[in-house]
Amino acid sequence: MTDTGGEPGPEGSDTPTPSQGIPQVTPPAQPGMPAGGTPATPHTPAPGWQSPGQPAPPPSGYGPQGAVPPHGALPPYQGGAYQQWTPAGLGKPGVIALRPLNVGDIFDGAITAMRRHALLIFGTSAVIAVISTAANLLVQLLAYSNLQDFANTVARGQAATDQELQRATLGFLGSTALLLIPAVLISILTRGLLAGFLTVVMGRAVLGRPAGFKDVMQEFKPRLLPLLGLTILYTLAVFGASLLCLLPAVIPYIFWALAGPALVLERGTIRESFSRSVKLVSGSFWRVLGILLLATVVAYVLSTIIQLPFGAASMFNNLFNPRAVPVVPGTGTLLLESVGTLIAETVVTPFTALVTVLVYIDQRMRREGMDIELARAAGLTPPAPPQQAW
Repeated sequence: MTDTGGEPGPEGSDTPTPSQGIPQVTPPAQPGMPAGGTPATPHTPAPGWQSPGQPAPPPSGYGPQGAVPPHGALPPYQGGAYQQWTPAGLGKPGVIALRPLNVGDIFDGAITAMRRHALLIFGTSAVIAVISTAANLLVQLLAYSNLQDFANTVARGQAATDQELQRATLGFLGSTALLLIPAVLISILTRGLLAGFLTVVMGRAVLGRPAGFKDVMQEFKPRLLPLLGLTILYTLAVFGASLLCLLPAVIPYIFWALAGPALVLERGTIRESFSRSVKLVSGSFWRVLGILLLATVVAYVLSTIIQLPFGAASMFNNLFNPRAVPVVPGTGTLLLESVGTLIAETVVTPFTALVTVLVYIDQRMRREGMDIELARAAGLTPPAPPQQAW
């Protein structure tokens, strides 16, 4: 036990001062009392006041003593208490932080969602890929029979007349075009449906909510037919612009790229969804273009790597072909290539779809403060950051 009698009070404590010039005797300090024998009374300093040379302690529950939160950051929600300051914006209840995102955040959020809901996402994507790949395989089998006739005509060389070559060429191109139309239509519609389904999954993943097939499908079902119509209109607009030139096709492709997520998550009409997409992209055209283009390049590279082993047979047949004659692959080769396409589409298609949804969410957080709405929907009620000392 320390003897405090006759010793001065702790450094920095208030001591009595003389009154009207008359000196006063300072009684010895008692344990629990400052020098002078008068209990210290609490007082409230002016807002922003801070004692010289002594930093103000952070509010209780915001982290270790002396930790200074970054400007504008709010602590993440952890079961009713905010444990530590973090640059995660309003928190991270799901796969992304509730704040404006950069490219790395968007790609990481898409991959995280695929990892957390792997069975749902890849299972649904595999079903869609089977339908699309089967349609393409059927087209290839029918078209290559015409290709065989064309190859035989070309192999005859000078023995074939110009009329025979023209007839074989037109027959091959015409039949192939007729077969490609339904196959391309099936592929576009199935991918559009998958993108809409994954939009609902990502909407739940952002909030950290469970995503079961039954719940997601029940939420997505009312948007099914409008999404099909929107997908057809969007594809026709991009295709029509591409007939003019590649550059005009980029304009509708980017300005209307967020119409699908807007239709599913905002539950508006097709016209309203197109308008919402234009509004969100306006002022950020090059940023949205760069993110979607980078995602497309990543998906293409990954798809090529996956399909490369399955297409090795056709590649070698064409590479070592001694004659300039089209090589018609057999049924086994086509089936092997279709397996590679199936695997590639199962893995790659969800990535590009989820990136598009996150671009939509990011644009709304940047332009409309959607991060606050998402925080409330996730049950986060972050307090205001503490006032900084002047």
